[in-house]
Amino acid sequence: MENRKKNFNDKKKRIPDRGVRERENRDGEVSEGLVIGRNAVRELLKSGRAVDKIYVQRGEREGSIVVLVAEAVERHIPIIETDRAKLDKMTDFAVHQGIVAMAAEKEYCSVEDILEIARERGEKPFIIIADGITDPHNLGALIRCAEGVGAHGLIIPKRRAVGLTPAVTKASCGAIEHLAIAKVTNLASTIEELKKQGVWIFAAEAGGKAYYDTDFDCPCALVMGSEGDGVSHLIKEKSDFIVSIPMYGHVNSFNVSTAASVLMAEISRQHRVK
Repeated sequence: MENRKKNFNDKKKRIPDRGVRERENRDGEVSEGLVIGRNAVRELLKSGRAVDKIYVQRGEREGSIVVLVAEAVERHIPIIETDRAKLDKMTDFAVHQGIVAMAAEKEYCSVEDILEIARERGEKPFIIIADGITDPHNLGALIRCAEGVGAHGLIIPKRRAVGLTPAVTKASCGAIEHLAIAKVTNLASTIEELKKQGVWIFAAEAGGKAYYDTDFDCPCALVMGSEGDGVSHLIKEKSDFIVSIPMYGHVNSFNVSTAASVLMAEISRQHRVK
């Protein structure tokens, strides 16, 4: 009896309280910010803080969870239905009540805010667009590079990409606090709007013009694609130019953040040549 009671108490200690929590992977590294349980998610929505997405247990919904999902849909927050086993794993078996939110580490701005930063500095717009980057370390490194070369902001998509999680913040080495970041529902339509504002779109893909022979001395946005698939077909079609980094070794590509650093440094140099 005593052993059973001890095991039960030990198990209780391993189950974290509901509310805002950061989940750690096996190496102890913080990987994502989670808000767990109905009351915690309700307070999160009430606060007006940016929410990346909400996971809801698959099946018939009842009670307060229906209200929470309706409010999230009204605010255009992505709702992802999943099974209980995944929610249990995400939360390390905390009492999640069938709902878990992933909250952003930083408030997002608008694309117009990014353009306004360029106007305030008296500079040609220089924007980075992340097309479907899913690795938080790559996004964090991209943010660090973008801020370091003086880009005016970064645009990320709302779906099928990593948001601003604690792992992204950590990988950015503090740069996330100094770079404007916009999150948009539709990258293709955002690119069309940027074009109307006089911004030229450069997609980084194999088979394009060598970056060192490309004229970047204009209002521009650089599109970096996902780790596996690169820039999506639709976004490539919407781009004005395709630019590449010539490769002379046995490997045929760089990591996305490494490639971005090369391209962004050249854009920044050209924007500052008098």
